[in-house]
Order: sequence, then structure tokens, then C-alpha cells
Amino acid sequence: MASALDTLDTVAQLRTKMARLQEGTPPGMALETHPALAGLVRLRAGASYSVDSATLALALLAGPSRAGGWCAAVGVADFGAEAAAALGVDLGRTVLVPDPGDRWLEVTAALVDVVTVVLVKPAGRVAPQLAEKLAARLRKRGAALVAWETARGRWPRCEVRLTTRDPAWSGIGRGHGHLSSRRIVVEVQRGTAPPRHGALWLPAEDQTYRPVEPAAPAAAPVEGVA
Repeated sequence: MASALDTLDTVAQLRTKMARLQEGTPPGMALETHPALAGLVRLRAGASYSVDSATLALALLAGPSRAGGWCAAVGVADFGAEAAAALGVDLGRTVLVPDPGDRWLEVTAALVDVVTVVLVKPAGRVAPQLAEKLAARLRKRGAALVAWETARGRWPRCEVRLTTRDPAWSGIGRGHGHLSSRRIVVEVQRGTAPPRHGALWLPAEDQTYRPVEPAAPAAAPVEGVA
């Protein structure tokens, strides 16, 4: 297994190569957002977002990736390449650093310099001063950060938090069948504003990822017809 120093050396080489391929995005500029999430949240350069599930994390990577941007995942040893590709992540423009060790902050900061969006899954709690240091770099470089939170603690001072609830799978019959779709409610909290909620198919039966269509209103009874 490569050491943390080897990882940083690799990142440094990637920085040199990718810097030739793309320019930084001005802070505050809107980034492409996956259609499933576009009605709930808009990704912006220089901002940080926290999620509580792998699907949300990959969906936030997918928007910029589909638009041609580079992405990176740091500390995500269980990165689901097949699921990422299904959501639209271009694996050919995705840098994976699954085990950065205790130098995850340095690795993440190095990638922030050259990619559009970085997904990070810290191994432990993150001190507020470290989060602020990284936030300042995000604003300077015009990248977005997606923090995959775990039971070890929340990411401090992020702009937007996305959480999932009420998952409901379909496709299983009475002892037969297979899981074909998942309906889930996503809550989006931005600062002190009231949270927004939306029901999404992640995925739908046709294996697409999209908002749940609102139920059509019942037709009004026609007078004189039973």
C-alpha cells in the first residue's frame, strides 16, 4: 500500500497535468447540478455541502462531471464506481485517493486547486479551524466540497446540509422479485432558512434518477353522472 507521502507525490503530479486542462471557476459561479437535485439545491463554486449517504454524494459529483469538470474522492475506500457511472460521473475524469491516512487535509487541499468538486470522507471528527482553512481555499480556488458525514461527527460550518429520510424500496413481492426502485425524501438545510424537502427516485424502476412526479389531481365528478 502506498504511503501518505506517495499519495501526495501522485496528487502533485496530477495537479500539474490537470492544471493544463482546466482553469479555475470564479467563486460563487453556479455549477452544473444533477437533474434529480436541481429543484432542491444549486451547486456553487467556493461552497461546501454535507451529505449523509453515498447516493447523494455521487449525485453532487455527477452534475459537474457531466458538464466536463474533474472530480475527486478522498478517503472513500468503498467508492462505488458502477453507481457513480450510472449517475453520470465520468470515471475518466475522476481522481480517487481511497486511503490518504492522517494527511487527508493536505491531499484534499491539493485537489481543491485543480478539480471542480471534491468529495471527502474524513476518518474522524473535523476541527472547525481545519474546516475553515479548507473553506478559505475553496473560495480562493473556486472549487466545491462535498463532505460525506458519518456517525463520527458533522462537518463544521458548511453552507448546505443534505439529509435523507423515509427510504422506501419497491420490487419485492410475496417472497419473490427483486429491488427495482427506491423512493427517498431529501431535506436541504441552508443556514437558518426553513428546510426544503423533495421526494426523489434514487433510482426509479427504469434506473434513472429523478424527482418523484406529483400525483395527478383527481378528476372532478361530472354533474349528473354516477
